[in-house]
Amino acid sequence: MFPAFDSVGYVSPQTIAFDSPLTFASGATLNRYDLTVETYGELNAARSNAVLVCHALSGHHHVAGFYQDAPDPAKSEGWWDNLIGPGRPLDTRKFFVIGVNNLGGCHGSTGPSTINPDTQRRYGSDFPIVTVTDWVRSQVRLADHFGIESFAAILGGSLGGMQAMQWSIDFPERVRNVLAIAAAPKLSAENIGFNEVARQAIRTDPDFHDGHFYQHGVVPKRGLRLSRMLGHLTYLSDDLMGEKFGRSLKGADYKFGFEPEFEVEKYLRYQGDKFAGYFDANTYLLMTRALDYFDPAQAFDGNLAAAFANSTAKYFIAAFTSDWRFSPARSKEIVSALLANKHDVSFAEIESVEGHDSFLMPIPQYHALLRAAFDGIKV
Repeated sequence: MFPAFDSVGYVSPQTIAFDSPLTFASGATLNRYDLTVETYGELNAARSNAVLVCHALSGHHHVAGFYQDAPDPAKSEGWWDNLIGPGRPLDTRKFFVIGVNNLGGCHGSTGPSTINPDTQRRYGSDFPIVTVTDWVRSQVRLADHFGIESFAAILGGSLGGMQAMQWSIDFPERVRNVLAIAAAPKLSAENIGFNEVARQAIRTDPDFHDGHFYQHGVVPKRGLRLSRMLGHLTYLSDDLMGEKFGRSLKGADYKFGFEPEFEVEKYLRYQGDKFAGYFDANTYLLMTRALDYFDPAQAFDGNLAAAFANSTAKYFIAAFTSDWRFSPARSKEIVSALLANKHDVSFAEIESVEGHDSFLMPIPQYHALLRAAFDGIKV
């Protein structure tokens, strides 16, 4: 039977317009903007059961469920569908769940591919540089739209986990629980370096046109392909890559050329081509820069504990043994800062071979821990 009995079923996005100007950390201002969201479950009378799900770099608002009007509805499931639904760890019989596409995104929210009302052309590279703090401030207005004074929980993996933490720092009275999965308190030099290589692949693509490629009727697909191929390599573990591909060849023997011969080459090219077909190049630049800039301790002379001093939330921090991009050691830095403030925090280091992408996988131990965390939240 499709959809499954514990699925949220068929869903539809909605786009919400905000007409009050939003000033970014950079000093730039948007006079108006849209946020595209999906919701699952019902908001209770006290408006106390809302959970905000913040997405990672290439994510969006479609977190769970399926689109009935998709060419193949069964292949349209949300990116965290295994987690959310009636009876699933994030139970929609108890919680009202909101998935949001961040500002600067390319899935409905105002971003570089949106028409700039001042020029009647797409923003392109004129769209403001965004930070995690900017996203949180835009999401506060989203909470106000739904009449939500305090989220029962804010949940996110990777860049989404960073947003959840920033919420508890900037608006401690508006979030009661934070679940930050496979996150970090700031990027290492190596991670900033990976992001820069990915951006340069896009920016040096002849079809990029300094971010205004829309006017030329082209897409910098070569740059996007390379960016995704590089990123995908860093999201997986060496063990998983070896298990899935090893040194397997597509054919019987070497071809003595440079077309894909190894299965891993074929896989990476497929992932790159698919990504270049739907993701916006300027959005990729913005999202990676937001990752680079995230460093809540910076405003506190580098003291992460001081950044969390006024937080009142209960925290669940999780990391995965095979995640070398945001290793468990980085999550432990967050835990140490929270414990220095005597905050209520739980930490789990979960065995996995899936690398950074582990946070998206239905790993039994991981889902059991998330279920326990959500079961313990009073609404």
